[in-house]
Amino acid sequence: MKKIALISDSHSHLDSNIINHLAGVDEIWHAGDIGQEEILHRLPADCVKRIITGNIDDYTMQQKYPAELFFELEGLRILMIHIGGSPPRYAKGIKAKIKSLKPNLFVCGHSHICKVLYDKEVDCLYVNPGAVGNQGFHRMKTMLTFDLDAGRVKNMCVVELGRRGKYPESGY
Repeated sequence: MKKIALISDSHSHLDSNIINHLAGVDEIWHAGDIGQEEILHRLPADCVKRIITGNIDDYTMQQKYPAELFFELEGLRILMIHIGGSPPRYAKGIKAKIKSLKPNLFVCGHSHICKVLYDKEVDCLYVNPGAVGNQGFHRMKTMLTFDLDAGRVKNMCVVELGRRGKYPESGY
């Protein structure tokens, strides 16, 4: 079993409240719009990091981190892309990619809206953690934690991190 923390849309912001919620997980997944790379150095060192870039990430970041990831973990196939849209209106080309790769779990960011739902049409769990950063229209900063265990997503929890702008100290 793996304990996962899923974040997105940090936009160069990771305050201590967020970092505290990342402690003790096996993996941290960042679904794009990182901002300044320095914030990634604040992530706990004792876990695996799966990081993709988003539309605000510059050329240097794009050279270090992929735009998408497709991997298998604990018996699940996972596809992670920053701009994914939302069922039933996925972003252009995303539904075809999901149908082709057949992930069990589709992870995206970009919308700043925390949303989890099962899409029967593509037989896949759609997951967007919302945003942990202070930039954007969202009111509440959110992330997700969950367990992956023998091909199943378990114990999914929405973590509310406070109102956007409430924790301005990021160190960057």
